[in-house]
Amino acid sequence: MNRAYYASSITDFLIENSDAVYGKISGNYDLNKLTIQQANAWKKQVEILKQTLFSLKGKVYFEFTIPRMGKRVDNILIIDNCIFVLEFKIGSEVYDKYAKDQAFDYGLDLNNFHEGSHNQNIIPILIADRAPSTLNTLSKSIDNLHETIYANSHNLQKIIETSLQHFKSADKIDVKSWEESIYKPTPTIIEAATALYKKHNVLEISRSDSGAENLSVTSNCISDIIDFSKHNQRKAICFITGVPGAGKTLAGLNIANQRSNYEKEEHAVFLSGNGPLVDVLREALARDKVKTAKENEEVLSKENAKSQVKSFIQNIHHFRDASLQDSKAPIEKVTIFDEAQRAWTKEQASSFMKRNKGNSEFNKSEPEFLIEVMDRHKDWCTIVCLIGGGQEINTGEAGLEEWIRPFENKFDDWDIYYSTKIVEDHNYIKDDKALVILKSRNAEKKDELHLSVSLRSFRSAQLSNFIQEVINNDISKAKSIYLEFIKRDYPIKITRDLDKAKNWLNTMVRGNERTGIVASSGAVRLRPFGLNVKAKIDAPIWFLNAREDIRSSSFLEEVATEFDIQGLELDWTCVAWDGDLHHHNHQWNYKKFTGTTWKNNNNSERVQYLINSYRVLLTRARQGLVIYIPNGNNEDLTRPSFMYDGTFEFFKSIGIEEI
Repeated sequence: MNRAYYASSITDFLIENSDAVYGKISGNYDLNKLTIQQANAWKKQVEILKQTLFSLKGKVYFEFTIPRMGKRVDNILIIDNCIFVLEFKIGSEVYDKYAKDQAFDYGLDLNNFHEGSHNQNIIPILIADRAPSTLNTLSKSIDNLHETIYANSHNLQKIIETSLQHFKSADKIDVKSWEESIYKPTPTIIEAATALYKKHNVLEISRSDSGAENLSVTSNCISDIIDFSKHNQRKAICFITGVPGAGKTLAGLNIANQRSNYEKEEHAVFLSGNGPLVDVLREALARDKVKTAKENEEVLSKENAKSQVKSFIQNIHHFRDASLQDSKAPIEKVTIFDEAQRAWTKEQASSFMKRNKGNSEFNKSEPEFLIEVMDRHKDWCTIVCLIGGGQEINTGEAGLEEWIRPFENKFDDWDIYYSTKIVEDHNYIKDDKALVILKSRNAEKKDELHLSVSLRSFRSAQLSNFIQEVINNDISKAKSIYLEFIKRDYPIKITRDLDKAKNWLNTMVRGNERTGIVASSGAVRLRPFGLNVKAKIDAPIWFLNAREDIRSSSFLEEVATEFDIQGLELDWTCVAWDGDLHHHNHQWNYKKFTGTTWKNNNNSERVQYLINSYRVLLTRARQGLVIYIPNGNNEDLTRPSFMYDGTFEFFKSIGIEEI
C-alpha cells in the first residue's frame, strides 16, 4: 500500500514541473470527488513548498496516510534528524485551534504507532498561508514530539531552518529505513467504524506487526466460512472470542463492511444490544458524513445522514422486534451480533415481552429466537457471534451457553464453528453441557476465531492479565505483571483526592485525546464527592463532544458507568472506586447498597456481574488510568473508613504509586 499520493527527494521535487507534481497527487485521488477547492489547495501547497525548500535536502511526501485515523496528513518532510508534519489551511487568515490539534494528533500518531518515528524529533506545523507571523517556541510535549508551531507562506522556510538549527546533530534519519518500518496503528472503535464506513479495508487501519496479525486472520476465516456457506447453500454460526480490547467489534464491523452488498445478495448488518455503543457509533458516522459532504460542497442534513447509517449498525432489540412483526426472512444474509453473551435468557426475554410488548406467548431465549429468524432463509445464511469472556454485567444476560443450547435438538442442518478458547477458559462457558452439545454436533474448532492480543491498550498488551490477577486477589502475580510489563509501558496511579486525579488526567492528555471518569453503577456512595452514578449521561455527547462542553467526558464532571462505556474506550480514565467492591481482611468483599445501608451480595450471579463491571471499567483506558479511592468517614455509617482503606492499601502493595 502506497502511504503517500506523492513522494520524492526534495531535490527532484524542486526541479519537477509543478503541474506534473499536481498530476501525480490528483491521480491517486477519486476524480469524481475532486473539488476545485481541493485542487487549488494542492497547487498552492506545491507552490509554497517549492519556495520554502529550495536550499534544503531530504524527502517530501504529499497526502501521507495516517492509518489509525483513516486520514491523510497534507505533507511530511524528513530533513536531517527531523520529521516535520505539515497541516495547510490555504486561504486562512487565522491559526484555528482545531487545525492545530489536528496537526499535533498526526504527529502523536507517528510517535505512538510508527516504529521509524520513535525517538525522532517530530515537529507539527500549522500553516495558515495568509495569517500574520507569530512568535514560536519549540516545546517538547511527549517523548520527542513537540507542540504545534505556527507558520504562514512567508516565514515557513525560516521556521524550518530555525528548527533544524535547534536540533542540529551529526545523526540523520535513514529515510529508506523510515519508510519500510512497521506501522502499528490501534484505532479507537469510533475511528475504526468511521474509516470502515468510508470503505477503508481493515488492513489499512489496523496494526501489521506479527503480534496483532490475527485480526486479519480472523476476518479472513469468517469470510471463508461465509463463502463456503453461500456456495454450498449451508447455514452457519460462528463464535469469535477475544481478550478485552482485542478488536472483536472491529472484526465484526469489518465483516459488515465487506459483506454489505445487495447485488450479491449477501447484505450484512452489525447488531448490538449495547445501546450506548450503537448510539455513539451512529452519531459519529452521521457527523462524519455531514462533515465530508460539507468539505465536498454538498448539502446533507444530519437527519438524512443518520438515516443512511442505520442499515450499517442496528440495535439488536429493534431487529428482534421487527422480526416478531414480520414472519418473512430478513434481507440480511449475514448478521454480526456484538457482545452476543449479553443476549437475554428465556426468563428475561419472556418477562420483557409480556411486560412491554403484551406478548405472553413468547417463551424462548433471545439467542434461540434470533437463530430462528435467520433460519427462515431457504438457502444460506451466516450468524457471527462476538463473545467477550467475563463481560456479562447485567441481570438476564445469557452468556455463550444460551447460543449453543438451541442446537441440542433443533437446527440440524446448521454448521457450527467455534474458537478453541471456549473450551480452555471458564470465563466463556460455565456449563459443561454446552460443550457436550458442541461435540455431539461435530462443531468445528478453529484457532483463528480467537483474538489474543489487546489492541486497545497499545502501551501494554499485558493489561488484561494484570486485571485478572487483581480480580483473583493474587497480589504476588499481579505485582509481578505490574513491575515487569505495566509500570514501564502503561501509567497507573492511585489517589485519595479527586482533584489530583483530574489534574493528573489533564497533565497526561495530548491533542484530541479523550479523558473521562468512570465508576460502577453500584457506586452510589461516591455522591458526597460529586460523582452521581444515578445521573444518566448522553453517551454520544459524552464520547464525541469537545472538552469545552460540560457534558463531555473530557470536562471531567459527568461520570459514566459500565453500562455506558462497555465496548467503547477513552485514552485516559479515572476509575472511581466505591465500597460495592472493597478489599478487607485479605479478600475482596461484594456489597450492594439497599435503602440506606450496604448489604452482603451473596448471590453468585450478581457477584459475577459486579466483578465483571470492574473488569470493564479497568479496561477502558488505552493509554493509562488513575484509580480514585476516597477517604471514608466513620461518622457516616455508609462510608466507613475500612471499606476504602483496604482497597487503597491493596493497590499500593502491588506497587502502584500514589499521586
